[in-house]
Amino acid sequence: MEGIIAIQEYLGIKFPNDYVECVQINNGASLEPELFELETGAEKVFGTLLSFDKDSDEFILDVFDDYKPTVPADVIPFAFDPAGNLICFDYNNNGISPTVVYWNHENTEAKEILMHEAGLSAEQVEDLAREHLTGIATTFTAFLEKMHD
Repeated sequence: MEGIIAIQEYLGIKFPNDYVECVQINNGASLEPELFELETGAEKVFGTLLSFDKDSDEFILDVFDDYKPTVPADVIPFAFDPAGNLICFDYNNNGISPTVVYWNHENTEAKEILMHEAGLSAEQVEDLAREHLTGIATTFTAFLEKMHD
């Protein structure tokens, strides 16, 4: 639990309790069933929960740092799909109870590059980054309830 607390402090967020309970039991695991639908109706496949083990290739802070240049602010990844897209918590509208969103990595660019090379403002870059998000569920538990074969 203290590892989770330290990660929350580093990220400046508090993970939802239902997620914390899940990762304490299933750290780095896959889910069965593994299919879920986006709010658009598109079906996706769940890959793995990110790990809280610092030695893991999918350590949550390493993944966060790797994707931070392209993922919108206030979006924290907690899982991968098999294609390298992220399943994330979006704290943009609610710092206490984040929604679950899907981040599609196709055609994304680093925010700094867009600001310097395209002359976009930080706000414009964040708006572009948010275009790669699609809603999944209002809570982590609601996300788990959407899993199916």
